[in-house]
Amino acid sequence: MAVRSSGARLWRRLIMHPAQALIAHGVFHFARLLPLDAASALGGWLGRAVGPRLAITRRARRNLERAYPEMSAPGIETVISGMWDNLGRTIFEFPNLDAIRFSGEDRRVEVVGGEHIDALRDDGKPGIFFSAHMANWEIAALSATHRGLPIHLIYRAPNNRWVERLFQHRWPGGGELIPKGAAGARRAIKLMGEGGHLGMLVDQKMNDGIPVPFFGRDAMTAPALAQFAIKYDCPVIPSRVERLGGARFRITHLPPLPPPRSGDRHADIAAMMAEVNAILEGWIRERPEQWLWLHGRWPE
Repeated sequence: MAVRSSGARLWRRLIMHPAQALIAHGVFHFARLLPLDAASALGGWLGRAVGPRLAITRRARRNLERAYPEMSAPGIETVISGMWDNLGRTIFEFPNLDAIRFSGEDRRVEVVGGEHIDALRDDGKPGIFFSAHMANWEIAALSATHRGLPIHLIYRAPNNRWVERLFQHRWPGGGELIPKGAAGARRAIKLMGEGGHLGMLVDQKMNDGIPVPFFGRDAMTAPALAQFAIKYDCPVIPSRVERLGGARFRITHLPPLPPPRSGDRHADIAAMMAEVNAILEGWIRERPEQWLWLHGRWPE
């Protein structure tokens, strides 16, 4: 078994990872050559044409059936098609983030609640904003940097180190990219201690997280957002991204969530993450086709 496992790892490292990286870099540079609207439309078409046929779509269908027991089968398929359209668009928009304007005649993003980001920028304290894998989630933090607030993004580094290089394009300015893990946590603590601001996508499963209700069932949820907020007594801004059509978006920055202070740290963390999950669920219920239902968010 050990020999077989070692052989599989070698196969992934020497064959599969370079092949995957070649495809990823090819798609990236091809999309980079296209105008933003053309890249977005092509990505959406490919997503709708290919995505529903992939095996992983079974997980999205299962998640939707459990989250929306009242939804008809055709309704679920409509959401799945919309989800793949949105994901394809996001992938092909990714190389063109610098073409997504927040001001001027070619503005692509309507920003609501920008004053909350300004307050975060000017209060002299550390702070956090969170979002979810909705619409084009990559632009959520860019709306903060556009207003002069550097954001340090916490992200899950890909297993393929060759693909990792593309992530550096992901963040055209502002703060650091901080990979999840022990080293990343230490770096985030240091930056927060220096008054920095973190950006987090908090809708993915964390196996060693805490159980928090989400669509009526407990979902293992990363508690880091609440832990940081309580430790530094800092504001937490919910930032919602919506796709309005094609490569046009609305970002809504909501008023900050005050960290709970009951005196019971564990209860406060659970309460804050329950509020966060409830906010995410509300966003998703309004635009279910714009969320990434492919996550293994709940236990089987």
